[in-house]
Amino acid sequence: MDLSTLSQQLNMSVNELRSQIKAAGFRVSLKARKIENSLAKEIIQKLSGKPAPAAAAIPPLTKIQIPPFLTVKEFSDKLRQPVTAVIKKLIQNGVMATINEEIDAETAAIIAAEFGVEAVVDRQEEEHARLGLGYVSDYLAKEDPKQLQPRPPIVAVMGHVDHGKTTLLDTIRKTNVVATEAGEITQHIGAYQVEHQGKLITFLDTPGHEAFAAMRARGANVTDLIVLVVAADDSVKPQTVEVINRAKLTKTPLIVALNKIDKPEANPERVKGDLANFGVLVEDWGGKVPLVPISAKKGQGIDKLLEIILLTAEVEELRANPMGLTLGAVIDSHLSRGQGSVASVLVQNGTLKLGDPVVVGSTFGKIRAMEDATGKKLKLALPATPVRIAGLSEVPEVGGILKVTGTAEEAKLEAQALQKQDRAKRLQSRLVIKAEPNKKELNVILRADVQGSLEVLSDVLTRLGSEDVKINIVNQGVGEINESDIALAENTQSIILGFHARATAAAVRLSKQKNVTIDLYEIIYELVEDLTQALLAMMPLLVMQTVLGRAKIKAIFRTEKDTMIIGGEVLEGKVVDKKKFKIFRNRELLDEGKVEELQQNKVEVGEVAQGREFGVKVRSRTSIQIGDVLEIYDELVKKKELAKP
Repeated sequence: MDLSTLSQQLNMSVNELRSQIKAAGFRVSLKARKIENSLAKEIIQKLSGKPAPAAAAIPPLTKIQIPPFLTVKEFSDKLRQPVTAVIKKLIQNGVMATINEEIDAETAAIIAAEFGVEAVVDRQEEEHARLGLGYVSDYLAKEDPKQLQPRPPIVAVMGHVDHGKTTLLDTIRKTNVVATEAGEITQHIGAYQVEHQGKLITFLDTPGHEAFAAMRARGANVTDLIVLVVAADDSVKPQTVEVINRAKLTKTPLIVALNKIDKPEANPERVKGDLANFGVLVEDWGGKVPLVPISAKKGQGIDKLLEIILLTAEVEELRANPMGLTLGAVIDSHLSRGQGSVASVLVQNGTLKLGDPVVVGSTFGKIRAMEDATGKKLKLALPATPVRIAGLSEVPEVGGILKVTGTAEEAKLEAQALQKQDRAKRLQSRLVIKAEPNKKELNVILRADVQGSLEVLSDVLTRLGSEDVKINIVNQGVGEINESDIALAENTQSIILGFHARATAAAVRLSKQKNVTIDLYEIIYELVEDLTQALLAMMPLLVMQTVLGRAKIKAIFRTEKDTMIIGGEVLEGKVVDKKKFKIFRNRELLDEGKVEELQQNKVEVGEVAQGREFGVKVRSRTSIQIGDVLEIYDELVKKKELAKP
């Protein structure tokens, strides 16, 4: 309690209160401005003759309600705990968070439990934070069956290298693509539609299987059917088996396109037998999997294949609600010089319209342009239609779920909620970049997704540092992080930084064996921030000393092993409790020590001014003598600052 507040309660001046306190036998420093609440109660009772008023009892905190994500400051306020105490607990649990950084509810609950408090997540806010994830299959299962209408099948063509996937896709595209004024595909958007017997079929032509895995991880299994291309002259190969296993895992219907049937060395029966060995029993062999002999190069059997696709799709009863919530999956995305962030989207439900406000994960925007694979401008896109859109704030992730919102503001809020979630997850998983304090250089191997990103990063990192510490880019390049990078990092004692770049599984395993740090980033300012912290840890310390006063020793009262009790007089400035001092004898520096306890007139005080005598308990390795001079000083330790990039 402040003495001024206490004096008002007792209806007397502060000076009068000090005199009364001393007369009553209470030990309070003459310089003190605050005293403990318990002592204040005793003083009130003693000086007023009345019992001190009882403080309003604050019920102990047992439960708090928290949102899915909140800053450390917000969390400490809810816990009624100092921010420093909360940060200390977070660090003990492996989470390096500052006062303004966000943590997720799971982390908060663990920390709250350590303070004896139960943290309950606000379910309404939790649902809001999940909106951007938009699990498509779950949503479609809840649609009103009466509103559902047939939609075109979405087909992925897969198979082993050189078995004819690309040739088949090109042949279908050239002969059956939906007619336009241009009459041909003018751009690659990752998918296109063909028309057969008056019905549409959507073909995915995104290379590789990683995109499909990413989509399924987000609840969007965009593929309705898989056409497995197998060369009749080569039979089943490793990637063929991979596709078979993928179809089984996702329970996706399979159609076998037996390609190169026109070759003399073609052996269809061998292929059917090999397929049977891997659990794919074709109709000829009494199974349920259709097999269509084709020659993609000559266009033979293509119509039959399209017919089988439509028949299979009819059996599958593929449906969507054109009037429902509009959802789609991102199958391709990139940054266009003319249009900005561009994404190829496969509409899965509802109708996507020009001008719609949309959110894709932590990205949002309004559709400014929409076109199909032929470059034709569109105003709307129905389910199973692939389109390229522009107008997003950033380039979205492949496999991300696009959702139309009511307003642009709603889209922004949902994206920001997911940005908070992403930041909290990164905070938990982010490794602190290793930096040794005694080193002058931080060796870095840099990998980025594209050359443009690499150039920007290289420029920023080159300018980050000072005359004391700096970043040395050992190697830089575009592409994934591989085993060669790990070997180079080990030999050069470097850390590896990836910006929108992945590390191969082999590289990750080797990095653990060799104790090489790999840090992957999606946001440039986070990479720069972490590097800055690493450089700061390497910076040499600056020790700044300020002389507070000088005192002459006049008496030695007690000498022990490392401590002494001495008396002296302040010559100039002041002597301050708990501060360090230097010992001078005949103007020669002997040693240093520290003030342990300072008294004036046998009363503990915080400081003693010039011209006053004092008694002091000091800690020193040197035996202080009468006539020695103590120079009291304050010490500020700080690190040098870095140049701004």
